[in-house]
Amino acid sequence: MGHVLTPTKKMNRKEWLEHRKSGLGGSDVSAVLGLNKYKTAFEVWLEKQPDYMPEEITSEAAHWGNRLESIVADEFRERTGKRVQKRNAIYRHKDHPFMLANIDRVVVGENALLECKTANQFLSGDWEQEEVPDAYLVQCQHYMAVLNKQKAYIAVLIGGQKFVWKEIKRDEELINLVIQREKEFWENHVLSRRPPALDGSSAAEKFLAKRFDTAEEGESINLGKNEQTMVEELQEIDLQIKTMEERKKEIKNHLKYEMQSAETAYVNGYEIKWKNVTSSRIDTKKLKREKPRLAEGYVTESVSRRFEIKSL
Repeated sequence: MGHVLTPTKKMNRKEWLEHRKSGLGGSDVSAVLGLNKYKTAFEVWLEKQPDYMPEEITSEAAHWGNRLESIVADEFRERTGKRVQKRNAIYRHKDHPFMLANIDRVVVGENALLECKTANQFLSGDWEQEEVPDAYLVQCQHYMAVLNKQKAYIAVLIGGQKFVWKEIKRDEELINLVIQREKEFWENHVLSRRPPALDGSSAAEKFLAKRFDTAEEGESINLGKNEQTMVEELQEIDLQIKTMEERKKEIKNHLKYEMQSAETAYVNGYEIKWKNVTSSRIDTKKLKREKPRLAEGYVTESVSRRFEIKSL
């Protein structure tokens, strides 16, 4: 079994986050493997950097997921008759120390663990089939690898009113793949501090803005053929966006013309609103013209970098 790294019951959030930086947890695995809809491998890499400071923002989904964990575990126990226990500890794989596990419950009397989830009603279709969604499947296989378990159960409360639980058997072939991909990510990117391919996430954007916050005036470089292909692709994308935006405005104008003075219109399955909106804002031009000294007191200067491409 993976040994207990540190008990977490008395651990504060700062200590817990520092331990998370020392390896890849179950929630990181799907992102590293490209199976997570909401998180990318680059974001995982960023979170593992020594100087990373997370924003103290907890989403509503994460908040209620934590609050409802014990309820989901209790419902699983009642429906299955299986006893479960909470383990306030972080586990580390005995042979692959970059693999961490902070599981929800262990199943008493079985070499098994339980993961408790909540999902909104729009994701109910993901749980209608026998198969477990890929992101949760690799998470559970990761946990089974770390704790040397033969089985995992996953229980999910959907939309606050539908309960589903499934059994996941240990899959050695998948576990070996997970370990291999995690090892490559940890050694090639986290330990070397070389980011994986940059993506379109806001995390990547913030990273670039912070790492290269100012330009050296007058400095220029020549990029290669790969970047030339990217520039040409970007130009083509911009043209497509412009065409689509023009079509979007054309459709909107047609609908507005048909609505005329009506606030609401209906077509099969849709409601269209074109209503009055009153807003108040400061007339900065008038303020600068009539009270220039007052306006100067509220002017702030900031430096940022603007990215643009033009044909030569």
